[in-house]
Amino acid sequence: MLRSDRHYAYFCNRECEYFPCHPTDNPEEFNCLFCYCPLYVLGDACGGDFKYLPNGRKDCSGCLFPHRPENYDAITARYEEIAATMKRTG
Repeated sequence: MLRSDRHYAYFCNRECEYFPCHPTDNPEEFNCLFCYCPLYVLGDACGGDFKYLPNGRKDCSGCLFPHRPENYDAITARYEEIAATMKRTG
């Protein structure tokens, strides 16, 4: 859960017309900070619960990983990997 000294690691936008954008039993702990998941670009290596649609796009609607406050560090720890992937794929 969110530590009180790390307010930067959590943001909840209950006024968003899509809130919550994924089904959840805990909307009070839904983190909107990574609304567009930075791990998406990692494809199969993102570590989330996704599936591929027939058109080849990832369907992340079943994934709550970036929306759990406790996963902030796990996501930001992968920024170098994300940047390298973006550089490699153009």
